[in-house]
Formats: sequence, C-alpha cells, structure tokens
Amino acid sequence: MNDTLSKSWFPINDLNLQNIASGMVAGIFIITGPSILILEAAANGGFTDFQTSLWMFSVYVFGGLFGIFLPLHYKIPIVGGHSLTGVAFLVTVTPQFSFQQLIGAYVVSGILMFIIGALGVFSKFVQLIPKEIISAMLAGMIMKYMVNFVVSANQLWLVGSLSIITFLAFSKWKLRIPPVIAAIVVGFVVMLLFYPLNKTGSSFDVLIPSIQTPEFNLVSILSVSIPLALLILSNDAAVAIGGLQQKNYQTPINKLVSFSGIFSILTSFFGGQSANAAGMATVICAGEEAGPKEKRYMGAVVTGILLLIFGLFSWKLIPMIQVLPQEFIAVVVGFSLIGVFGNSLYQSFAKESMKMSTTFAFIIAFSNISIMNISAPVISLLIGTFVAYFVETDLKISS
Repeated sequence: MNDTLSKSWFPINDLNLQNIASGMVAGIFIITGPSILILEAAANGGFTDFQTSLWMFSVYVFGGLFGIFLPLHYKIPIVGGHSLTGVAFLVTVTPQFSFQQLIGAYVVSGILMFIIGALGVFSKFVQLIPKEIISAMLAGMIMKYMVNFVVSANQLWLVGSLSIITFLAFSKWKLRIPPVIAAIVVGFVVMLLFYPLNKTGSSFDVLIPSIQTPEFNLVSILSVSIPLALLILSNDAAVAIGGLQQKNYQTPINKLVSFSGIFSILTSFFGGQSANAAGMATVICAGEEAGPKEKRYMGAVVTGILLLIFGLFSWKLIPMIQVLPQEFIAVVVGFSLIGVFGNSLYQSFAKESMKMSTTFAFIIAFSNISIMNISAPVISLLIGTFVAYFVETDLKISS
C-alpha cells in the first residue's frame, strides 16, 4: 500500500535529467528578478524588515506549494509562483497604502479570481477590457524600468555590455538556457570580478510567520485589487493555460483559476500579493526540452520545491540581495522585464484601429498620476477602455 501511495503521490521514477533541468531553469527565472522587485516595492512602501521578509516568505512558500500540489494531482506541468507583473505594478502603489490596506486588497483580488474560476467565466471576464489596453497599461508601468536598465547598463558598462551580448547570443542561437538567466549569471560573475562588494545588508532576524490582519477600504480595492486580478489573469493564468493547451494538455482551466484565487487568499494573510500559475515558467516546463510529455509535470514539481526552499530561507537571503549595487539590480530587473515589455508593446500597438486608446493607456500608466487616490494603472484602464469603445467606434473588440 505504501509503495502504491508513493507511486501515485510522488512518482520519483518520473524524474529525469530533462525535467529536472527545466524545473531548475523555471525556478531560477521566478526567483531572480521578482525577488528584487519585491525588495524595491517594500522599500518604496516603507515596510519593516519583518513585513518585507513575510512578503518574500509568503509568495515563494505558497507559490511553491501550489507548484507541488497541482502538478502531482493533475499530472500536467502547471508551475506555481507569483506574478512578476503584479509585483511590477505594486512598486508604484505601495507608497499609497498601508501594509494592512494592501493585505485587504490582496484578499479581495484572490476572492475575485476564485469567483471567476468557480463561475467558469474566465474568458468572458478578460474580454471586458481589451487585451491591448491591459498590455498598454502594463508597458507604461514598466517603461521606467527599461529606462533605468539602459542608464544602469551604461554606468556599469562592463557588466551591462557583456550581459547584453550574452542575452543577444543566447537569443540568436536559441540555446537551452533562457537568455535572461544566462545574461544575469554572466553579469553577476563580471560584477563580482570587477566590482567587489564592500558593504553589508541589513541583519534580518529568523522569520516566525504570523497571520496579518487585513484592512479593507474602497480606494485600495479599486486601485489595487481589480488591476492586480486583471494582471494575474491576463499575464500569468492566460499565458500558462495557453502554453499547456499548445502542447495538447487537458487543462482544467476553471479549476486552475480557482486554485490561483484560493492560494492567493492564503498568501495574502501572510503579506504576499498572490500565489498562482506562473505563465512563462509553465511554458518552460511544458516544452519539448523538458523531456517526454507524460513526465514533464515533474519539472513543475522541481520548480515548486526550489521556490519552497527559497521562501523558507528568504529571511537569510534578503541581506545577500541587498548588498548588490543598485545599478546591478536595475540591470537584473530590466532583463527580467524585457520580454514582458516587448510583448506588451507589440500587443498594445499591433492593432491599427486601437492606436488612440492604447496610446492614452500607455502614457497615463507611464505618468504615474493619481486622481482622488485612484492610481495611474486604474485610470489608464478606464480611459483606454472608454476611448476604445466610445471613440474608436468602428472597433471590434478582440477576444
């Protein structure tokens, strides 16, 4: 009986070098850029060391558990993690709300995702706001990081130039290692060789997780919950589902969205914004490079284990990240977001009939304005969608 349970719950015989390698690559992808963005968002919000550690702990522990449980249950490579685009969005709004207000907004965001999955209206919900407008909003938010990326690459010119050359070379020859990871690794090695670290980060105490009390208010729900849910659904869940369906996996779409909501709600009570299906990481583990199709799900499990370990020891790893030069962090963030930025720009302006609405959405999001405590991303979505429907009247909203 124990042997049967072992085979059904954790079939170690399905592990192979290919899915292990893909799982490790996906794990590194989720850990590198997003963790640095979390530290920036926490610093912008004036979070304490405990709150910062708790945020990092929650998204990686619950994201790891998501990525262990679902692949083992459904036997398909659903990678768990948290939303990179969601964190990029939060960098701009954490100064506007308290930690407890953000937790309340995260809870509502998770509830929205759960309801959408439970009702089976995911595709219809995403269609309410044209994907071009969401992409334009996201591109506008990310634009400043791309500018900082170029400026910082020039300041650390040796790190920047060799990293960019590596990125372009790996992109050109489509080598097994993703170009982003190769570029970050090369940049890190060059930085250690030529820019010695001579400072120490904060000393974080051992983290003892505790449930946090959410604070709910209408402004934070409108400014954070709705945009965050939209970003996770459109840039993470939709990408993961698309990647799985492209490889002809029988994907439980509604359940995947519902579980993203459930795990995100649990994560929010420990200070994190989400634990959901990770889009690009799922694509990595679902690809042919991950080995035989029926065994690729174990790559997702490997990723989940890596994220779980990182989350449990994040309190110890945060000071190591903090000693890195700000210019290098900007380069890492730039590489992490460059694919999202390029795809967002392309999807935003590829449709001629929507150039006015997407332009408004882009520049408003980039401006980072706030009107009556409503943040720029929400204003961007509202005005962009209004122009798309009521000004560009000949527009047929794409599905």
